[in-house]
Amino acid sequence: QVQLVESGGGLVQPGGSLRLSCAASGIILANVAMGWYRQAPAKQRELVARITGGRNTNYADSVKGRFTISRDNAKNTVYLQMNSLKAGDTAIYYCNTPFPTTLLPWGLGTQVTVSS
Repeated sequence: QVQLVESGGGLVQPGGSLRLSCAASGIILANVAMGWYRQAPAKQRELVARITGGRNTNYADSVKGRFTISRDNAKNTVYLQMNSLKAGDTAIYYCNTPFPTTLLPWGLGTQVTVSS
């Protein structure tokens, strides 16, 4: 049974940083493209970062230059380093594959709140 568990969220002041983790079980993530999504209140879930099995990365314009996605295949984990956080980054963050046809069961996500 595939399970994705996101962690690392919290309350942070504007300009601060957080590092999110996505641990997978029931599936080996090596060579699997993965992404980080976020869903703010009353908004649709959006893909903000993705990484291929070959570690090529791609970012939404809203986070480019501030967020970095990475992976540790030995730990079967994907990360999202978030710097220079803004109030607009407040959302629940989820990991999953970046393609609608290959989505895995969604995890519970991790809440990120950027507020002074």
